[in-house]
Amino acid sequence: MKIGILVSAGPYTHQANDSAYQFAKAALAKGHTVERVFFYHDGVNTANRLTEPPQDDRNVTSRWSSLAAQFKIDLVVCVAAALRRGIKDQILAPGFRISGLGQLIESGMKADRLVVFGD
Repeated sequence: MKIGILVSAGPYTHQANDSAYQFAKAALAKGHTVERVFFYHDGVNTANRLTEPPQDDRNVTSRWSSLAAQFKIDLVVCVAAALRRGIKDQILAPGFRISGLGQLIESGMKADRLVVFGD
């Protein structure tokens, strides 16, 4: 099954971002395909490579980057939401790219399921 994921919650403000990551890992482990994860609203903060959580905390950005590299997942950050929050190409973590809402629409059309995490 092809799965698209929409994450609209920030990496450290809501459980939704962690749930999306765990869902993606579980789906991949079961043999499903996650072709794209679209980060929207505060979810775009996930792409900020300047984030430095304490050593005893999880690094949400790094986890997404690693998962994307391992499984060739397209991590897309909404351009409008990113610019409102000061997220630009120069501070994107590896594996993330900025694009428009058309990428979300395309993901919904190509995927068998589009799963939404966040408000």
